[in-house]
Amino acid sequence: MKNNKIFYFIVSLIVAIFFVLLLGLKEEKNYSPQSETKMLNNSISLKELYSGKNIFLNDLLLENELNLINIWASWCLPCKAEHPYLINLNERFDINLIGINYKDNLDNSKKFLSDLGNPYDEVLVDSDGIKSIELGAIGVPETYLINNEYKIIKKFIGPLDQDDYENIISLIKK
Repeated sequence: MKNNKIFYFIVSLIVAIFFVLLLGLKEEKNYSPQSETKMLNNSISLKELYSGKNIFLNDLLLENELNLINIWASWCLPCKAEHPYLINLNERFDINLIGINYKDNLDNSKKFLSDLGNPYDEVLVDSDGIKSIELGAIGVPETYLINNEYKIIKKFIGPLDQDDYENIISLIKK
């Protein structure tokens, strides 16, 4: 009888631990609030995907508009999942959308955009990932919303989803 109580106690404990761990794994969107005051580094220079020409990132930012920088790669499945949101943003709103292709094969990058559509006003290449890290990226995809004073006002870590899309739209309409 005592062995049965111990057995049920251990099974109950394991089930409880499992549910606690499961709750801890619940997906939450990850935003970076400390980025709200960060100024964009004006010395970041990258090559343009199609021309190969070196361009300073700040030269592409439009002064009187919101700018959206999206770090992506053709090998990144979450990047593919968020791509329709970027296409829609570019078609529906007056926002300057800059893509930074991260550690990718150039031919694969071009094919990705050719097959899925190119939402970007400019596409830059970060072949070694160093410039993206300087920008503050910890992985792909990441998206930065930059105001007309070149301050990062919102950083989206991970793929954009419907909530992020609506959040960006509300900021555009302000």
